[in-house]
Amino acid sequence: MVIDAHVHLYWPALNADPGAWASARGEAHWADLATRRRKDGRPVQLFPDVGALLREMDAAGVDRAVLLGWYWETARSCEEQNAFFAECVRAHPDRLAAAVTVHPPSGAAHVEREFERAREAGFRGVGELSPHAQGHPLDHPAFARALALAGSAGWPVTLHVTDPSARPYPGQVSTPLEDFDRLAREFPATTFILAHWGGFPPWRQPNVYCDTAASPLSHGPDVWRRGVGALGADRVLFGSDFPLRLYPRLEDGAGMARAAQEARAGLAPAEAAAVLGGNAARWFGRRPR
Repeated sequence: MVIDAHVHLYWPALNADPGAWASARGEAHWADLATRRRKDGRPVQLFPDVGALLREMDAAGVDRAVLLGWYWETARSCEEQNAFFAECVRAHPDRLAAAVTVHPPSGAAHVEREFERAREAGFRGVGELSPHAQGHPLDHPAFARALALAGSAGWPVTLHVTDPSARPYPGQVSTPLEDFDRLAREFPATTFILAHWGGFPPWRQPNVYCDTAASPLSHGPDVWRRGVGALGADRVLFGSDFPLRLYPRLEDGAGMARAAQEARAGLAPAEAAAVLGGNAARWFGRRPR
C-alpha cells in the first residue's frame, strides 16, 4: 500500500476565493503562504476539490492519503476544516484518512470538543499544528491537553518544522529544533511526525518520525538517500504536501506522481516499501471491514 501522509485540501467556500476568504477570517499567515504567486506569475499552490485529489492519487499510484489540517489562527477555521474532512472521509473511507486540527489559544474546551467530533468521524491523527505559527508557548495548557489526548488515542501528531538550512521564503516562521526534542521527551506516550524531514537532524527519539512534505522544493533527488541514511527507513513517511506545486519549473500540476517516483528511484526496494506506505500503515492504513 502506498500512503501519502501529508496532504492538504480545502472546502468549497475557501477554494472559491482564497484571498478574500483569508482576509475575512483573519488568516493572514495562511494567505501569505498559500495565495502567493511565483516570479513567473503562476500560483505557489493549487486549490483542487476532492475529486481532483483522488485523480492525482490514481495517477501517482497512491492508495490512501492523509488529510492534514492547517495551523490556523482561529478556532472557527479549525472547526470548518474538521467538518469538511469528516465529509471527505465519510464519502471516501477506503481512500482518505484525516487528522484533526485545533487552535490551542482558544482553550481546552475547544480542543476537547474537536477531538470528540474527530473520534466520532473516524479521524486517525492530529495536525498539522505549529505552536510557533499559532502563537502560543510549548507549555500552553490546551496544547498539552491536545498532545495528551493524542497519546491516549494512539493518534500521531504532525508538527510543522522549518528546515534551518533552507533559504528564506515569505511567511517563514522559525521553529527551533530543540523545541521538538523537548516535546518528544515531555510526551513519551505521544507519537510525533515532524514535517519536512524534521529539519533534517538525525532524530533518535523512539516516538519521533519525519515526513517528506515539499521535499523537491528545497532538496534534490539525492535527499531520499541522504534522509533515509540519516534517519533510518523505518522513521520516514512519504508526504507530498499536495496541492503545493512541487516542480514548478517542470510541470503545472501538484507533482505527487513525480515525487513518488523520485522516492522509488532513490531508495532500495525494501526502503521504498517502508517509506512509501509501510510505516504510515500502522496509523493510517485501511480499517478492517
